[in-house]
Amino acid sequence: MATRREQDSLGTKRVPSGAYYGIQTLRAVENFPISGLRLPPEMVRAYALIKKAAALTNAALGGLEPRKARAIARACDELLRGRFADQFVVDVYQAGAGTSFNMNVNEVLANRANELLGARRGTYRLVHPNDHVNMAQSTNDTFPTAIRLACLLQLPGLLSAMTALERALARKARQFGRVVKAGRTHLQDAVPVTLGREFGGYALAVAKAREHLRRAGGLLGELNLGGTAAGTGMNAHPRYRGMAIRRLRQWTRLPLTPAENLVERTQSQADFARLSGAMRDYALELIRIANDLRLMTSGPNTGLGEIELPAVQPGSSIMPGKVNPVIAEMADMVGFQVVGHDATVMMAVQAGQLELNVMMPVVAYNVLQPMRLLTTASRALAARCVAGITADAARCRGYAERSLALVTALAPRIGYLAAARIAKLSLASGKPMTQLVVEQGGLSASEARRVLNPVVLAGVTRGRP
Repeated sequence: MATRREQDSLGTKRVPSGAYYGIQTLRAVENFPISGLRLPPEMVRAYALIKKAAALTNAALGGLEPRKARAIARACDELLRGRFADQFVVDVYQAGAGTSFNMNVNEVLANRANELLGARRGTYRLVHPNDHVNMAQSTNDTFPTAIRLACLLQLPGLLSAMTALERALARKARQFGRVVKAGRTHLQDAVPVTLGREFGGYALAVAKAREHLRRAGGLLGELNLGGTAAGTGMNAHPRYRGMAIRRLRQWTRLPLTPAENLVERTQSQADFARLSGAMRDYALELIRIANDLRLMTSGPNTGLGEIELPAVQPGSSIMPGKVNPVIAEMADMVGFQVVGHDATVMMAVQAGQLELNVMMPVVAYNVLQPMRLLTTASRALAARCVAGITADAARCRGYAERSLALVTALAPRIGYLAAARIAKLSLASGKPMTQLVVEQGGLSASEARRVLNPVVLAGVTRGRP
């Protein structure tokens, strides 16, 4: 492999001549052959926006030669279009704070800017990764700013996917509004409900989780950009912070503001714990809903069989004709993974010490990855599962009519103990409770049928759920 010789403060190394990254990135690749995982592309795009804003702001303030700033900005625009994606080669598990990733970005931009200005890669004769691309910056203010931008840019997609799932569930709530079924508590017979009300509850749970997540995301717009190493703004022009953030706000149309206290914003990464916690809470609801769908579709002959999920693929390599609730199973697995991501974020956020939290690379990965997982899983669950659910209304009604919990309606008329005795007799004899309550002399036949009518008990009156 052809190489070029580069130098940093530790010495010299041979870097692949075709690489846009440089010696510091190469050291990180050699030091951290850990997982093969890379930070999501949203981090590259966020960093490109930050470096472009920094270059143009520094030029406007007289700190950076305009032609160098223009070359850096043009290189940033190329990153934003997806070029050089293969040049970001640092593992997720890297040097603390994200210095390795920041230098990976700095070196790629510096080498490309030098090319644009007519210089060779690796010379840094005109544009240097630290002196020019990283001017007025530190990893300690750019990396958390990049995480915030990446999350804010990705959040609308997740909120939209949650809306799609909520609407799919709400449509089923209306469709199943008159389907009466047995309620179940403790997985035992309970008073009748409607399938529509169950699905309406699912829709509302998703809506509440979405609002919780939206509020958590709203905290991410306060940036410590310009705080440099420790929140003091050392080596940055006093006007740099406000000007750079105004550019970012203009380009992204996000509600970005300078941090009220740069030291606090540099020390604390608790906002990411709040965002992660909101995603975890949604994941828990997603798991619960998916599990309910799996229970209600169990069978078809030996389970509940109250609903049927769309058949999207054969379910077994050995049992012909078997169809499994695979989309709901996928949603469960995604939910479990998101809970694991949140546990990592929680541990990383509490690990901050004094002026800095150095665990930011693992925070970045573990807030951005679940955003993607929940987005795609929610859309798949809505489109490939919920939208095609059908109900077996007769089976649901049959369960409701046989539910021992119907005797709950008798308790106000014949007393709790007498009603319990009717339930036990029905279970032992197999006789309907309407017959037993008449035989026991509690109610007339017409009154028993009216009081124990599961449609009425489920709240379906006057033809409406």
